[in-house]
Amino acid sequence: MMSYVIQPPAVTSLPIAGSDQQFPVRRVYCVGRNYAAHAREMGFDPDREPPFFFCKPTDTVVGVRHEDTLQLPYPSETSNYHYEIELVVAIGKGGRNIALEDANEHVFGYAVGLDMTRRDLQMKMREMGRPWEIGKAFDQSAPIAPLYPAADVGHPSHAGIWLQVNGEDKQRSDIDKLIWSVPETIAYLSRFFELVPGDLIMTGTPEGVGPVVAGDLMVGGVEGLGEIRVQVI
Repeated sequence: MMSYVIQPPAVTSLPIAGSDQQFPVRRVYCVGRNYAAHAREMGFDPDREPPFFFCKPTDTVVGVRHEDTLQLPYPSETSNYHYEIELVVAIGKGGRNIALEDANEHVFGYAVGLDMTRRDLQMKMREMGRPWEIGKAFDQSAPIAPLYPAADVGHPSHAGIWLQVNGEDKQRSDIDKLIWSVPETIAYLSRFFELVPGDLIMTGTPEGVGPVVAGDLMVGGVEGLGEIRVQVI
């Protein structure tokens, strides 16, 4: 038996739809500005430049079962706390330099998630030319609903993606508007990192991002992958 000087952290995992099994999470990659309309609303030209990535720590992930509403505390040190609804991809087969035509073979499944953002801190860091971690990588910043195995749902390339706050539409688009598709993202990312089973890729958010405050209820989804319900407290 291995002996540790402190208790190792618990394994972060996500529920799998229709199963009592869990998907262990290793690493979380996030694609920045991957919908043209969102790039424009953030003040950038949406030309198809190579994708860029940032990471969230594994333990920022919070699994949310469809029947539950996650009670999410408003984070510290911000007054501009934003939602970003996203398609999440779970890697089930690792590899480097994955060919575009083989990329889907590396996907275990798909889910709907939220990239919660301390927007004021992110923008301040961006203006100073510094990393985004305090705006993107804080505790509980990645609520994610159950994973749907690709063996059951296939590999969606066209599906509605949406988010409501207190019953009002805020984001509504389609994943076919991704600047870089899921296979393209996997192929490109695997040039720089060895992808490993357990990795997640948050693929970017469409236009309509905005703030929430304590008491607000966010309900979002991706067609065919169910919904996620999160209330800010």
